[in-house]
Amino acid sequence: MYKLAIHTSFAAAHCLINYQGDCENLHGHNWKVEVTVTARELDKAGLGIDFKILKQETNAILRTLDHKYLNELTPFREISPSSENISRFLYEELSKRLNDGNVKVESITVWESDNAAATYYE
Repeated sequence: MYKLAIHTSFAAAHCLINYQGDCENLHGHNWKVEVTVTARELDKAGLGIDFKILKQETNAILRTLDHKYLNELTPFREISPSSENISRFLYEELSKRLNDGNVKVESITVWESDNAAATYYE
């Protein structure tokens, strides 16, 4: 089994729902995202998945979030756009694009600051 990872980022605004404190107010983050996938076998080029493909698929999803007010987007209209829920959203969307029997999304970690992150995995 092989484990591959990429790091990327996006910037967006949000406010937490059902939260009492500063973060219930509109604010933003420059989120860092770590995507980890596993691959059972390597292809003829010796790759589990081309990093180029992994980055393209991840960034395609992140473009739907980048420089947006997350609370107005369909995935977060009824749930709080917390780092936890963002990581789950990214996991589910990327899994639809990448999971193929050989490659599987293992986890998504979303860093909202240098010192705070949430990871989703199944």
